[in-house]
Amino acid sequence: MQQLVVSALLASLWTLSTGAGDWCYQSQFSCDHQCNAPEKWDHANSNCGGRKQSPINIVTRKTLKDERLTPFKFENYQEIFRGTIKNNGHSVQVGVPHMSTISSGGLPTTYKAVQFHLHWGNNGGPGSEHTIDGEQYPMELHIVHMKHHYTDLTTALADPEGVAVLGFFYEGSNSANKKYDPIINALKSIKSTDGNTSLLPISLAQIIPPEQNLTSFYRYQGSLTTPGCTEAVIWTLFENPIPLSTEQLRAFSELKFRDGKPMVGTFRPVQPLNGRQVFRSGSAVILASSTLLMIAITTALGMSVPN
Repeated sequence: MQQLVVSALLASLWTLSTGAGDWCYQSQFSCDHQCNAPEKWDHANSNCGGRKQSPINIVTRKTLKDERLTPFKFENYQEIFRGTIKNNGHSVQVGVPHMSTISSGGLPTTYKAVQFHLHWGNNGGPGSEHTIDGEQYPMELHIVHMKHHYTDLTTALADPEGVAVLGFFYEGSNSANKKYDPIINALKSIKSTDGNTSLLPISLAQIIPPEQNLTSFYRYQGSLTTPGCTEAVIWTLFENPIPLSTEQLRAFSELKFRDGKPMVGTFRPVQPLNGRQVFRSGSAVILASSTLLMIAITTALGMSVPN
């Protein structure tokens, strides 16, 4: 009996020590490694079965224009810092000094930057978490912020609006984006899980589009996109993508998961909206379907619309 009690206690301690349990991306699941893939993340953490989960597919024609979604105010985004970049076993993450803040943009208060990380596909293939009208981009950047008066993310996540994440998509380019050299060059030193190295001086402003190109965005209420999937995130997804060359995008696929497999496909599939409304800023574009475009063109030319 005593042995059973000890075994139960050890099992409980193991669950606590591993945080959200043994979860993995679909690309990691195999006969040898039968972890909790995305469809079973609610087994790792019950929050992952909630009704306000992220990421989502944004259907632009179903978004609502919201006049409160004014341009953001970025403070200290230009400030240079020397961060540490780490392979945390699921992604690449960079800690950010809390001096950089965002406000306006329809946010309830000022939020300070905590860290940024990325999600990608396989050798530059589809890999973004969010999709726009079903289109999946090669990679997605998340800059994570918390309300300015909190001192740690755990506390902020207890607040339904405690965290604000800015999401940016990437697109393939014929030429390398030199602004990303500090990150791309550092990847060679962190191929293994828990590998970390110092970044050359960098700023948040240099890894995102110019501020004047950040007025078009989408907004919805959601969650973290990894276990524990806490539903405490105000999501902002910017329309203008960041260009990276094919070689730069492929560099991320050279990293390794904890089990030594290539770190590819590090995205959660899109989740049901469950009645949530997605809003758009005044300058965000609505992409019409091909059918609607055909009707508009034929009407303008005075032609009959085919059945």
